[in-house]
Amino acid sequence: MSRVFLMLLFLVFGLKAAYIEEVKWESGETFLTFLEKQNLPLSIYYNLENEDKELASEIITGIKYQLLRDDEGNLEQVLIPIGEELQIHLVKEEGGFEFRTTPINYQEESFTVTLDIKLSPYQDIVNATNNYALANEFVNSFKNSVNFKRVMQGDRLVIFYSQRTRLGQRFGNPKIEAAMVEIRGRANYAYLYNENRYYDAFGKEIEGFFLVKPVKYTRISSPFTYKRWHPILKRYRAHLGIDYAAPTGTPIKAAGEGRVTFVGNKGGYGKTIEINHGHGYKTLYAHMNGYRKGIKRGSLVQKGQVIGYVGSTGVSTGPHLHFGLYKNNRAINPNSVVKIEKDKLIGENLKEFLAHTKKFNDQFEVALANPTLPPKEEPLEYAMLLEKELESSAQTIR
Repeated sequence: MSRVFLMLLFLVFGLKAAYIEEVKWESGETFLTFLEKQNLPLSIYYNLENEDKELASEIITGIKYQLLRDDEGNLEQVLIPIGEELQIHLVKEEGGFEFRTTPINYQEESFTVTLDIKLSPYQDIVNATNNYALANEFVNSFKNSVNFKRVMQGDRLVIFYSQRTRLGQRFGNPKIEAAMVEIRGRANYAYLYNENRYYDAFGKEIEGFFLVKPVKYTRISSPFTYKRWHPILKRYRAHLGIDYAAPTGTPIKAAGEGRVTFVGNKGGYGKTIEINHGHGYKTLYAHMNGYRKGIKRGSLVQKGQVIGYVGSTGVSTGPHLHFGLYKNNRAINPNSVVKIEKDKLIGENLKEFLAHTKKFNDQFEVALANPTLPPKEEPLEYAMLLEKELESSAQTIR
């Protein structure tokens, strides 16, 4: 397990001395195994409400989380990001550890990248920025609309994007607002527009990925939300998927073509299947009663193919399908993609789109004339940033 120990002295929550242990969430780790590893009572998990038990299943492999210890090494607090909006915050109180969910305190900045292509767009972006997520997002924004193998030395690319930072480090995935890449001197464009979908310069959608409804349901029992303030509980809640209520045994269909990457029990989600659809997309199907015969890790499935059946396994108050959609490991609202097919803007929609892209077209010319790169990520006032994060969490729950 990779660990970075940073000795810090500051006052926060009554602590006179503390240090932070920064850890990556390991593959296969669950919230229960985390509690066991840290010698924390498993009752922290078992006493949670169902919604919080589900949320604890959303911790992404590889995410960095922080353990705050006193000067004797005793664990005092834990911060574990859930997606890019909320975090689990464990705080040591007199009666034991209290489980909270608080908004993530992050900063967001806009950047421009302008490069002459020497090897490939992907590799040149990585070499110049050390930002693999940006390189992936750039390639995904163009999908199959261009052939990157045909680029020549001397072709150029420009990216306008925003990036969040948390505790002085890049956090989450960059959001590309507009991009340009030359292929043998010919410029190709991608613009983010209309429910986070990419279009070319003529208003034709680049991203052809879309889903079908995964189950025939009676009602939506719980909608998608990144975070919402519960006025009675006085705390933030999140539901990173859509719950489709349906009778036990109702067939569940793959929402899109892809490869099965997970089949098995997944914490509060019970029997679960995950499917990788390529281009950074993944879907999750939880609380299943069982799997269709022959479905296993590595199986290729077609859009609309039955993969399992509705149930109530894991933490569930009744039979339903919890359906999650992720892009580059970030949960997104399935309703923004389900049954949305590749289209072309026309009429007033096209007029509005062209007005939206005009501001970027002017900026492309400036960027090409004055090449720039974002600053390299450097260590910041880590102690000050963490203290701000913890104080923000404290104010939220007071």
